[in-house]
Amino acid sequence: MKNKYVSFITDEHLLLCIGNLYSAYLKAKNNITKKNFYSNKVDTIKLTFDSKFNDIEEEKLIQSEILRQIDKSINNSIGTFHEQILGGIIGYEIGNLSGFDIKATDDTLFADIKNKHNTMNSSASEALFQKLKRYADDYKKAKCYWVQVLAKGSFCELWSGNINGKEYSHTRVYKISGDQFYALLSGQEDAMFQLYKALPVAIIDYLESVEKTKEIAENSALQEIKSEIKASKRTIIDQITFENYRYYLDFDKL
Repeated sequence: MKNKYVSFITDEHLLLCIGNLYSAYLKAKNNITKKNFYSNKVDTIKLTFDSKFNDIEEEKLIQSEILRQIDKSINNSIGTFHEQILGGIIGYEIGNLSGFDIKATDDTLFADIKNKHNTMNSSASEALFQKLKRYADDYKKAKCYWVQVLAKGSFCELWSGNINGKEYSHTRVYKISGDQFYALLSGQEDAMFQLYKALPVAIIDYLESVEKTKEIAENSALQEIKSEIKASKRTIIDQITFENYRYYLDFDKL
């Protein structure tokens, strides 16, 4: 029977991967309590500029800031989503904390997947090259890849050059864009495009299958703050500033 969504993995596997990401979204939303929202200290001076210069109501501004924190949490989960999708292709498997993200079941390929091309500093790049080089040295038939799902071009090339002040190269260590890696593993040049086109339909199908009890639970941070300003009579930004910086000189006067 022909697949409904993409041709390189089963419909069941795609829906499972979507479900896993949906759970990550639920968890991220539920994790944004006031305590977690304050954990990294909110920059209320910047929020003041944002509110005035961009003419944004304070409540909408805080909602946006909360969504930004949720987005940071979700970015890692998006990378995991790609790992799980690719791990569903016949002949490949995910690493499950084994040091690699994807490998060929016959040990001819190892890969580390980064969702964006610019998520690593020079030290992290050096560490990644050394890790891939070790796999290439240990498995003489293996090609090893740094995968950039969202890259600044479409490419598959040897990874060599100066990293952190040192010259690195290996005949079987590559860097590759997401579209080319999807094509490499699936044998289908349009594999990543297939996924992109299928996602809106597959997501709707998944959401329609979810039990009503699994409805998204909204974060509680803003509700907690709004509850407190009823008693304090402060603005939202003043309340956040007071709770984050009351120990600063004179800030307890807010």
